[in-house]
Amino acid sequence: MAISKERKEEVLAQYNDWVKRSQAVILVEYTGTNMKSLDTLRAKIRESGGEFHVVKNTLVRRVFADNKMDIPADFLVKSTAISFAFNDPASTAKALTDGTKGNEFVKVKGGFMTGKTLSAAQVKSLAEMPPLPIMRATLLGVLQAPAGKLVRTIAEPARGLAAVVKAFTEKGASSVAA
Repeated sequence: MAISKERKEEVLAQYNDWVKRSQAVILVEYTGTNMKSLDTLRAKIRESGGEFHVVKNTLVRRVFADNKMDIPADFLVKSTAISFAFNDPASTAKALTDGTKGNEFVKVKGGFMTGKTLSAAQVKSLAEMPPLPIMRATLLGVLQAPAGKLVRTIAEPARGLAAVVKAFTEKGASSVAA
């Protein structure tokens, strides 16, 4: 279906905004699926802080070119939908792969992250990464471990001295009582 030039400009501006705000962009082929499946997928991706939209290949190709993103020729063939990860690329990729399980009509083509092309296998690897809050907690634990060991090491001589003084006072108190 042909669209007017004004509508094309609006769509291009919207696609451009989504691409610029995204930390990652994942392209999906959805040939043969129904709207109910796509709506379920949209809801899962929205929960992860992203968006999922069916796009027009010719317009998306222009937006990627404008943003200096080299796109493989096979990414924009057949029907294309794009998942935009605005907050956490790993959780959006996980929501996308979880949402497409059991649906053989939806296939991940690939994507982009920080301007670099991702293959379908790399998108799958990204989906297997833990979400950002878990990664932050793990990193914080790794950073705090040496500080905790240092505190215990510094406190140990004082604890040993306190134990000697306590033993000495208890020995002195028991000899006085005898």
